[in-house]
Amino acid sequence: MVPGVPLPPEIQLAQRLAGNEQVTRDRALRKLRKYIVARSQRATGGFTPDELLKVWKGLFYCMWMQDKPLQQEELGRTIAQLVHAFQTREAQLQFLRAFWQTMIREWVGIDRLRLDKFYMLMRMVLNESLKAVKIGGWEERQIEQLLELLTAEVLSPDSQAPSGVKSHFLEIFLEELTKVGAAELTADQNLQFIEPFCQIAARTKDSLVLHKIIQNIFETIVEQAPLAIEDLMNELDTQRSGEGEEASDGDDGDASDGGDGDASDGDDGDASDGDDGEASDGDDGDDGDVSDGDDGDASDGDDGGASNENDDDSDESSEDEQDLQDTPPKKQPAGTMRGAGPEADKEQAWNDEENTGPVLQFDYGALANRLFKLASRQSTPSRNRKRLYKVIQKLRDLAGGTFPEDDVPEKAYKKLLEGRRERKKKKKRLSKPQPQNKEGCLS
Repeated sequence: MVPGVPLPPEIQLAQRLAGNEQVTRDRALRKLRKYIVARSQRATGGFTPDELLKVWKGLFYCMWMQDKPLQQEELGRTIAQLVHAFQTREAQLQFLRAFWQTMIREWVGIDRLRLDKFYMLMRMVLNESLKAVKIGGWEERQIEQLLELLTAEVLSPDSQAPSGVKSHFLEIFLEELTKVGAAELTADQNLQFIEPFCQIAARTKDSLVLHKIIQNIFETIVEQAPLAIEDLMNELDTQRSGEGEEASDGDDGDASDGGDGDASDGDDGDASDGDDGEASDGDDGDDGDVSDGDDGDASDGDDGGASNENDDDSDESSEDEQDLQDTPPKKQPAGTMRGAGPEADKEQAWNDEENTGPVLQFDYGALANRLFKLASRQSTPSRNRKRLYKVIQKLRDLAGGTFPEDDVPEKAYKKLLEGRRERKKKKKRLSKPQPQNKEGCLS
């Protein structure tokens, strides 16, 4: 380096972000945010991919040096929120791409003691990535761009991502999408978010990736179906009551005229507790040794399927395919109560008192059809086809109103189809087995 020539700002900031003193790191992080805002506002002042990789290397070691759990969480959130400092969508995507490339490059050097903090950072960056799309109004092109980036860097067979990165990403994707978008996203938009996982599941030769997609994406959708139907019914009830059809529980048919219907303009309590939380008291950076515990991919044990199934799998798969084509979705006869039994008394999960958040809505028939189209291709490995056909059957059952858990969601589904509205009662289900006396006889 020529004496007297200053280093580029990105390198200077990266060096300070990786410094031993927490005060230095905190100050560098604040300066970095201001620098990003100022530079990305210029018409011709965008960042190059190489510059962003330098910035992310500094941010990676800034996280590396932070040992205190509460400060780790605050630092991770501050780093993830840097994506909103970029003033254009293209610059945000470049920043996110540099993050995933940095995690992939540095993963093998992360030791067990530091693994959790980087798992947390991945989760927070994904969360803020989805919030950036939400701020853009869930515009279709922005969703597509984010999914293309994530597929290319993490999911694609051509990606260099270690198993640990892929595994953790697949474990958290649906959770974070639910947190950010469950209250707003439509079934069609959710199908767009799931499309890359459908395609990868149909063609991947990585048994871990196949297993994680089926377990953490498709099986989770099936498990959450009763909650999704219940959410939809609650939303329909709210809309109908909002239209002025106040269904009173009493017999009085008088139109209650006390009508100043105060539309509770919900003070939407913006939770932007934007205090900066600068923990400028510590020189805890005594820990800068980059130990290369070669232990990054902590999840390569679950193999997701048997490996040598090629002899008679094709015959079985063709039979399964024929079954899926010929068999309509199962529907419960009217009045059938699937969950009635002693265990049904224990389950009050669908009570009004349960405080569960919204879940993602899906068109189960459309998702089943999309998976079937991909799984039935000749190029789809037989192992993938077998496992996907099992998922497809469950989705088709859901589309026909058959739920995996108990009868309450089925009743909600019937109400949805028939257009009836009933006020939910805070009671146990009506159909219960008759109580038995001590001798086992019916009382």
